[in-house]
Amino acid sequence: MNQTPAAPSPLSRVIPMLSLVASAVAIDQVIKWLVETQLPFHELVPVVPMFALYRTWNEGIAFSLLGGLPDTALLALTGLVIIFVLYLWWRTPSGRLIAHLGFSLIIGGALGNLVDRAVYGHVVDYILFYTESWSFAVFNLADAFISIGAGLIVLDEVIAMLQERKHRS
Repeated sequence: MNQTPAAPSPLSRVIPMLSLVASAVAIDQVIKWLVETQLPFHELVPVVPMFALYRTWNEGIAFSLLGGLPDTALLALTGLVIIFVLYLWWRTPSGRLIAHLGFSLIIGGALGNLVDRAVYGHVVDYILFYTESWSFAVFNLADAFISIGAGLIVLDEVIAMLQERKHRS
């Protein structure tokens, strides 16, 4: 007898997602604690050419945008983003593993920065890429998780689009 397997429930995706989110937040917070307790403030600590550690605080959101808003507004905005990403995760079919990984990284990164803002009133940043005449914005691991997560979602969408196009022809 040939039976079609039942589609996995969205609830079957919760534990892997929560595990990844919790791991991302934990790693982010441990590193930020080390940065806050061991790294001098506003002093460049070269690691390799064009990469240094530089502890600073971000009073706004990504790249210091909206720095003039009160913490409660930034906390609420971050919460809304997390809720929106959870909604997208829930609506995405379970077979789209790359997208699910991306959603988990975004939520983990957003929660990591949310913890900073709730506890310290700012986000701890410490990663700096630079040359003699240029430098990228100082960021942290949570920001990297968010960026990588967004890239994975875009990659998943491109793969899905190419598969759809292949099936139509």
